[in-house]
Amino acid sequence: MRVTRYKQDGVEKFGFYDEQGVIEFSEAAAAWARAVSSDWNGTIDSLLDLLPHGVCRETAQSVEQWLSSAADPPGRTGLNEIQLLVPIPRPNKLFLLAGNYAAHIEEGGELATERAATFPYVFMKPPTTTLVAPNQSFQIPAISPANIDWELELAVIIGRKAKGIAEADALDFVAGYTVINDISDREFRPNPGRNPRERDRFFDWLHGKWHDGFCPCGPCISDTVAIPDPQDLHLKLTVNDRVKQDASTGLQIFPVAAVIEFISSFVTLEPGDIISTGTPAGVGKARGEFLEPGDEITACIEAIGSLVTSVAAPAK
Repeated sequence: MRVTRYKQDGVEKFGFYDEQGVIEFSEAAAAWARAVSSDWNGTIDSLLDLLPHGVCRETAQSVEQWLSSAADPPGRTGLNEIQLLVPIPRPNKLFLLAGNYAAHIEEGGELATERAATFPYVFMKPPTTTLVAPNQSFQIPAISPANIDWELELAVIIGRKAKGIAEADALDFVAGYTVINDISDREFRPNPGRNPRERDRFFDWLHGKWHDGFCPCGPCISDTVAIPDPQDLHLKLTVNDRVKQDASTGLQIFPVAAVIEFISSFVTLEPGDIISTGTPAGVGKARGEFLEPGDEITACIEAIGSLVTSVAAPAK
């Protein structure tokens, strides 16, 4: 099942998603209820309601199955007639991983360390100001307009509260998966005339992740039935139709389950929290290429879909 959050005629809606369009959930559920003589008459507040651990999960599965064989199902609305929105608009926490693919570490000039000898590098972005919907643009920051880079990543949506979870059980706490583009400013230097300090390099790197609009996300959430194994997904990113990243999630140093185990060992994960699991090789910095106004980025992950983002010029 793939589900999405969108706006149509100014109204926020939830629906089943595919590349041809969306079928509104409430309309489909009402038609299903009439067809099977169900007394279901509920509403949903979030895509989480439709996903594993959600309050309407069983209904959503029944409706999806009915749609596949219904004689007169509700019509599909084309993607060009709606505005896709960020699937989880205000997650409590937005975690991201740095250096989770060996080839990406090595293209940056460092030696990747085996999993047993290290731990995941996890950082956060402010979700309310960095998340950007599909088919929208982010603005190159006027304070630091050069060296803006792309990073295609598989993102995990947590479905139920998790603390101290073992790797073997971790995927049982997942609601689904989406696509994130972890936009990065590779050379942000606040106060470039400052006196050098020991931790400047780390904080310069971290500050370069926090600009407004630096986390495009979508176009939908694929549930754990559609993606039973998150370590077997093809990833591809293009800039202006030229392939820049082409890899598999099977190349991750720390797989999804291990990342959940690590974070939940000291942080309580909550429904709707997002964990973006790092990017493979092929970023712009390694090529000496960076994003410019007018560029179009398409970030694709198998079994989820394509997240399209355009680049806007800095504000004057």
